[in-house]
Amino acid sequence: MSYDQDNIFAKILRGDIPSKKIYEDEHVLVIHDAFPQAPIHALVLPKGAYMSMSDFSSHASDAEIIAMNRAVASVIKALDIEQDGYRLVSNTGKHGGQEIPHLHWHILAGEDIGPMRPKQD
Repeated sequence: MSYDQDNIFAKILRGDIPSKKIYEDEHVLVIHDAFPQAPIHALVLPKGAYMSMSDFSSHASDAEIIAMNRAVASVIKALDIEQDGYRLVSNTGKHGGQEIPHLHWHILAGEDIGPMRPKQD
């Protein structure tokens, strides 16, 4: 599958669709999620056309990889969520629940996020 230049994140990165920016540098844009799943829900988007973590890890420059990680650290500090905790997650592919085919990381915080999977009785 090839990268879809018309996915919503590509449009946000081009400025075609407005977003509520938290952080931006040469390689990364971090925005508030338009449909938050927690009191704090940020999306970390590489500016390059990457569909998954394996695509990003294989093709991104060292500068892009470093920028993604540093952006997460900067946003965690800016949102003041390190002490209480947060969840950093990326969904990939159909079975992983990826809805938009552009690599992105979710930062969820602001309440007890709970276990990854409900406990079985």
